[in-house]
Amino acid sequence: MSARHEPVLVAEVLQFLRNGPGLYLDATLGDGGHAEALLESESGARLLGADRDPAALDFARERLARFGDRVTLAHATFRELPAAHARIGGEPFTGALLDLGLSSRQIDDARRGMSFMSEGPLDLRMDPSRGESAADRLREITEEQLAWVLETHGDVRGARRLARVLVAEARSGALLTTRDLVATIERALPGRPHPRRLAQVFQALRIWINGEAEDLESVLSWLPSAITAGGIVVTLAYHSGEDRRIKHSLRGRAPSVNPRRLPPTAEPRLPEGPWFELTRKVVTPGHDEEVRNPRARSAKLRAFRRKPA
Repeated sequence: MSARHEPVLVAEVLQFLRNGPGLYLDATLGDGGHAEALLESESGARLLGADRDPAALDFARERLARFGDRVTLAHATFRELPAAHARIGGEPFTGALLDLGLSSRQIDDARRGMSFMSEGPLDLRMDPSRGESAADRLREITEEQLAWVLETHGDVRGARRLARVLVAEARSGALLTTRDLVATIERALPGRPHPRRLAQVFQALRIWINGEAEDLESVLSWLPSAITAGGIVVTLAYHSGEDRRIKHSLRGRAPSVNPRRLPPTAEPRLPEGPWFELTRKVVTPGHDEEVRNPRARSAKLRAFRRKPA
């Protein structure tokens, strides 16, 4: 059994998220660390806690049991949150937390295949009860599609070369474990092996297998209709692609026109979005937290307040 997951930037999350009594959403409940801190510090808070990982829900259920009927749990992906919210009446949220990425339990459980550091089946699913494993999906994908996955979700250099080798290995039945994947990456890509390169490939495949990018777009589109005026959204992202999606979606996207083609007196404007940004500069862990919890070092926190309708 792996150690309990250490929640990231707890004080900073509460600084923004605490917004008085009401219903809060923890859309990525994990071990329930942020949820526990919120419920302890805000006596009028009630919680809808969701996670796609059944094992995480089991642990959080036990951890949060002392809060009784203040807590409702849901086994749900981001795309399934509207239905979960509707089942409990659809009361607008006072605040919502999206803590993206992996938990320590998922990383440390070799059976999940999430880490290049340990031997295990090449699975990578957040919810092992749904869908196909990475080993199965890699037998079905084309080289072109896989190269796109590696480039888009992992910024992997040599993505096309690696995709060609991975697809060939998968279709031959030689890509079944995390060790198989590591050996293939090191054989396919030139240069000295580096943990960052391995991490980028595992990250890209995990995001693809779990549909994480599509899930994130879905929840960001839904939140304006689910949050009360003055309600708060706090996000924790762990790589630049996720942070970019959050920033662009909640700030409002840049116009598609080329500013150089505009008349001299015109200025390009961002479309008015439904959010005030509370963190113009991203919040990151301090040195003490990084020393205590090295997995926190890549965390990027942003916070937004819902404008009046």
